[in-house]
Amino acid sequence: MKVSLTVNGARRTVDDAGESETLLQVLRDHLGLTGTKNACEQGECGSCTVYLDGTLVCSCLVLAGQADGAEVTTVEGLSAAGAAAVQEAFVEAGAVQCGFCTPGLVMAAHDLLAHNPDPGDDDIREALAGNLCRCTGYQKIVDAVHRAASPTTTP
Repeated sequence: MKVSLTVNGARRTVDDAGESETLLQVLRDHLGLTGTKNACEQGECGSCTVYLDGTLVCSCLVLAGQADGAEVTTVEGLSAAGAAAVQEAFVEAGAVQCGFCTPGLVMAAHDLLAHNPDPGDDDIREALAGNLCRCTGYQKIVDAVHRAASPTTTP
């Protein structure tokens, strides 16, 4: 099956996507965009989060054919979208340990801050609820989002 997408601003075509392949598989296996992580394959962990036509989705739950003609932004494309502050805040706050969940958390934090530039703890926890992390204990992640929201102050 042929799938054409705009990925991180560039038009991309995959000529040999399988009918049962997911957007996650197309991004990682066909396009080499490995920032989007493959973890649970059930939409439970958030590691594969991407923007699909401006909406956050778990790319493991979207069939490649469903994304044909869509615009996709992965964690690799967020720097162009102004997420460098979010990424830097995660590093500065110590919210990155093994790093496997980080791309999905960065995507969710970026989306939250785009809609709510001054979130409270409850807002942050709700926005990140679809992302699982086994290493950080979450408080450093919440601190990172606060830091990204107000980069001149330290939480």
